[in-house]
Amino acid sequence: MPPETAAPAVPARPAAARPAVARPHAPAAPAGARPAADELAGLDALQTERTRRTSGAEVLRTKVAPPLVALLFALLLWQLLVAVLGPRPDVVPGPLDVARQTAALLSDGTVLGALGTSLWRGVSGFLIAVAVATPLGLLVAQWQGLRNAVGPLISGLQVLPSVAWVPAAIIWFGLSDATVYFVVLMGAVPSIVNGMLAGVDQIPPQLRRAGHVLGASGWTMASRIVLPAALPGYVAGLKQGWAFSWRSLMGAELIAIGGSIGFGLGSLLAQGRTVSNMAVVMVAVLAILAVGILVELLFFNPVERRLLRGRGLLGHRS
Repeated sequence: MPPETAAPAVPARPAAARPAVARPHAPAAPAGARPAADELAGLDALQTERTRRTSGAEVLRTKVAPPLVALLFALLLWQLLVAVLGPRPDVVPGPLDVARQTAALLSDGTVLGALGTSLWRGVSGFLIAVAVATPLGLLVAQWQGLRNAVGPLISGLQVLPSVAWVPAAIIWFGLSDATVYFVVLMGAVPSIVNGMLAGVDQIPPQLRRAGHVLGASGWTMASRIVLPAALPGYVAGLKQGWAFSWRSLMGAELIAIGGSIGFGLGSLLAQGRTVSNMAVVMVAVLAILAVGILVELLFFNPVERRLLRGRGLLGHRS
């Protein structure tokens, strides 16, 4: 056999001389369109909770300073009008007259005693109303037939002014604390029940179906699924219920005086009216207003913000 000969080597073609291979490429993105990665990053940013913490100086500038400036402006305007018009101090007192009257009522313990009595009645009556209205609202929400029967009645009771119950309560319970608590309950319970019903109406039906699939029914369904899902509306009903109970309490204390009923802020209002001392009336009004503002700022606002933050509806701010 002839010896095997190696094939001649083919010289490599320079890289520059190689023909370019045509590759399919994606069409150019239209002007103004963002890449898909940016869009996904934007969606992630929407679902990510803010973690920036607000500094104390910013809280002071944005939360505390504006109402204080508005209050100071109102006091200056009030004092200016009194100084220009010069009315009788017992009819239209100025801020200084009210401040002197406040100091006098604080020194003899009248304001603090009335404030303590009204706060105890208001808070305890509101808690009793919550204990009554919460299971009642869940029961009415679970049974459509019951809701059709008593729903309009509950809405009517909410519209009815609570002061209208004072004469009936005096006839039934006399001049006692039971009269005040009855009026408070009649003012707060319908608002809390309607808030619960509004929250239940906003529950997605998939949650109930999922509960049924997991075996929940009756009280388990109401307490484990319906109540947590209805919390936004329920908290709104609690806020309105507190407002109605506080106003009802003031109306009852203003009308029902004497007997074994203690001396509250409403009684202080009636005392100022009796002696025709507008400064005493203004002290009671400002105390009632201060309680309403403090309860809103110190209790209901934090609860509402925490609830919304837990559901991703509010950025994390401290």
